[in-house]
Amino acid sequence: MPVRSLTQSVLRWPRPEQVLQEVQAWADVQRRQRPSLQRVGLFGSYARGTASVGSDLDLLLIDAAAAGPQHQRLQYWPLASLPLSCDALILTPAELQALLSGDSRMGHELQRDLRWLPSPAPGGPQAL
Repeated sequence: MPVRSLTQSVLRWPRPEQVLQEVQAWADVQRRQRPSLQRVGLFGSYARGTASVGSDLDLLLIDAAAAGPQHQRLQYWPLASLPLSCDALILTPAELQALLSGDSRMGHELQRDLRWLPSPAPGGPQAL
């Protein structure tokens, strides 16, 4: 009698290139919808080029209109529409400057890893 040798679904983790393309498309949409969004950056494994199965996205959003604590800022961004789970940090330009010029571990990690996504060219497609 035939027996099923696999009892669970096999899921395919997206390739890093595919994830980066989808993040770029997400960022382009967010820029069009929110003029206060100045920059979108990656840090962590996707910025370093070391992402693998199980890696999450680490995003930095520079929003000139950001206000309130991080948990409130996060509510305004559709992070669930990204291709992977995401840890995001939403900062104003002044907060970013203070973080980068300080002596915190996070500031040092951003200085080392941060990779800004390109802004779309007016009227043209955007490549990573």
